[in-house]
Amino acid sequence: MSSPASIAKHPIHPMLVAFPIGLWVFSLVCDIIYFAGSGANSWKIAALYSLGGGIIGALLAAVPGLIDLLSIHEAEMKRIAITHMLVNVAGLVIFAIDFALRLRSAPGAIAPFILSIIGVLLISVGGWLGGEMVYVKGMAVEAAQKNHSAKQSDAQRRAA
Repeated sequence: MSSPASIAKHPIHPMLVAFPIGLWVFSLVCDIIYFAGSGANSWKIAALYSLGGGIIGALLAAVPGLIDLLSIHEAEMKRIAITHMLVNVAGLVIFAIDFALRLRSAPGAIAPFILSIIGVLLISVGGWLGGEMVYVKGMAVEAAQKNHSAKQSDAQRRAA
């Protein structure tokens, strides 16, 4: 089954999720550097902007993800996909709360840092579920015969 939300047979959702994942992990790294002793306000600002960019990126990635979800008919795959969506939406909500807290909290507040850890853990689980669908179950993967395999098959037929 191919992805209905794709460009030239390349699914859009996996292309877009790299941005929010990277931004959210970088936001957490900025927090770690800040709390590990840097104390430089620039790390808190970088964390805030990375967090906000990740939220925007996740909302953009969710659109083709939802299109893909609605096209799934197999019960087990649908169950995994819905769990994947719910875990990632929970992560997105955590990051949105985190972002709002950062705007209102005093410098050095620990709650946003804790929420970032929880959010990254959630999106890690969500990513694992996405990987389960694609790499284990073959969701939206179209097998293409490689030239090497085709040549090998031809050689095996001639030998038989």
